[in-house]
Amino acid sequence: MDNNSILFQAMVYLAAAVVMVPLAKRLGLGSVLGYLLAGILIGPTVLQFIGTEGQDLMHSAEFGVVMMLFLIGLELEPALLWKLRKAILGLGGLQVLITSIIISGIAYFLDLPWQSSLAIGMALALSSTALVLQTLAEKGINRTTAGRSAFAVLLFQDIAVIPMLAFFPLLAIAGLTPADVNVNEAEGWIESQSGWMRALIVSGAIGFIIIGGRYLIPPIFRLVAATQLREMFTATALLLVVGIAVLMSSVGLSPALGTFLSGVVLANSEYKHELESDIEPFKGLLLGLFFIAVGASINFELIMNQPLLIFGLVLALMFVKAVVLLVLGKIFKLLVDQNIIFSSSLSQVGEFAFVLLSFSLTEGIVERGYVEILMAVVAISMALTPIAFFLNEKIVLPFIDKRLSSNKTEKEADAVNEKNPVIIAGFGHFGNTIGRFLRAHGVRTTVLDIDSNRVEFLRKMGFKVYYGDASRYDILLAAGAAEAKMIIIAVDDPEKRLQMIETIKKHFPDLQMLVRSSTREDTYDQMNAGILHIYRETIDTSLRMGVDAMKILGHRAYTAQRAARTFFRYDEQKLKDLSKLRDNEKEYINQAREYIEELEEIIKADTKQLHLVKDLGWDEDSLIADEKVKKDE
Repeated sequence: MDNNSILFQAMVYLAAAVVMVPLAKRLGLGSVLGYLLAGILIGPTVLQFIGTEGQDLMHSAEFGVVMMLFLIGLELEPALLWKLRKAILGLGGLQVLITSIIISGIAYFLDLPWQSSLAIGMALALSSTALVLQTLAEKGINRTTAGRSAFAVLLFQDIAVIPMLAFFPLLAIAGLTPADVNVNEAEGWIESQSGWMRALIVSGAIGFIIIGGRYLIPPIFRLVAATQLREMFTATALLLVVGIAVLMSSVGLSPALGTFLSGVVLANSEYKHELESDIEPFKGLLLGLFFIAVGASINFELIMNQPLLIFGLVLALMFVKAVVLLVLGKIFKLLVDQNIIFSSSLSQVGEFAFVLLSFSLTEGIVERGYVEILMAVVAISMALTPIAFFLNEKIVLPFIDKRLSSNKTEKEADAVNEKNPVIIAGFGHFGNTIGRFLRAHGVRTTVLDIDSNRVEFLRKMGFKVYYGDASRYDILLAAGAAEAKMIIIAVDDPEKRLQMIETIKKHFPDLQMLVRSSTREDTYDQMNAGILHIYRETIDTSLRMGVDAMKILGHRAYTAQRAARTFFRYDEQKLKDLSKLRDNEKEYINQAREYIEELEEIIKADTKQLHLVKDLGWDEDSLIADEKVKKDE
């Protein structure tokens, strides 16, 4: 069989991905590292299933990045994007500027011409949009402060590629022969236009995307959707992304930027979710192909010849970028743990560096020898990023958390200068709601919280909150636990709640405890500790949602409310019985199944009985409507 045939190559890529990605996921390393390892495995260094065409394949697979930006744009409504403007322009702009200056300075110090130094500095200042956003999404931290800050920086970097490409020809060094590399033909077309005409064409292309996305695309999708052919809708979605990429390339702009812009315009469209579900599989496959190509393109021969130089450059580069990001994160007031995630996630060099370095070679800005070394540095820094995420998650962040917790413990507690009938321990979302409710009824409370950042924030909002660990006897005594009527334990940490319970039982046995619980296991622990008033944080909300669902489905409000109360009472009653069986899984499951069936029978019987009783006090309107429907029938 021809090893170069499309079918054979497809089989090799898919087999490598199917073997390595689940293996990497199972080892907790993430799918990106799995794809990179798959590329190394089938590349010219190991199994040699693919040769130097990996580099060409990478340029094709970069279309996965274009699709990813389109999907990100769909998630970002214009209002949200406007909220991020400070982070995009401030954080992103400063990162590119400062990192470029530092790397350019180092390169110039190493005797490279200033033009080459500047081009290298700009290329290496960029990070990998594909790798970072995919990893952040997999780890579920893309919506955290660190995730949003990283996205803002990456977005600015993607935009910055455009002026960089325009600026690079001005850096051409006289006497340095331009390499014989295929120049982007489209850029040649746009470059041949006069300055004002080029600006007009670029503005027209962007305007067409915005206006077309708002007024032209939705009717087209409406017409296609009316055919009820799923494959046609998918084809139209792909056509949209490919068409915008072609348009942007033809006018010399970044395809990724164009698709991102169109995604933002369509974020409020009724076809948003349909577009997401159609594009997502293509994006995933192309991104996977991109990472495999990166792994396969790593020049191990070059690395083996100069290992100290290349790995030294990789580590130095990632260190410099991480330090710059760390300082900027501090200036932009990111919390310590978020700042560490943010700075470490963007410390690699991104895929656009391949483009810029190739372009610098084409334009005669950087010599071929330097470009080849830097290409290897870029690929290795990308390959090391998933490992950096793993080490950060398993070692650095737990260490930082421990240090922060230690510092918090060492911080002196506030002096409490009031005695109130109610003490609230923990003033997060849960405790805060209770505190506001009691204050609205004129009930005086003493509030303790162990999170110094939260205490400071709540004080700015006008709450009187004391910093202190409510599991400590002296803090509780100072807060008036000996005279108070009750304490509401609303802290987040289940172990800390149990510590408080033990301290209070030992030193303040007359103090009534109302305790928050997160899970059934947590509830069982508190029941075993002798707590009578346990409040599961999800049961009330779940039942309230269930009641609303029943009402929307046409059930009477009274019936729904009564069923919810029956459910709640029965579930509370059986908790104690199930608590005794928690260590015997088989008996626990059997008993739980019996209780579930019994509860369903009780509710059914109760509902049937209710049909004989018409209580107009609950929902007279729905009852009258029911009677009218019956008469009409």
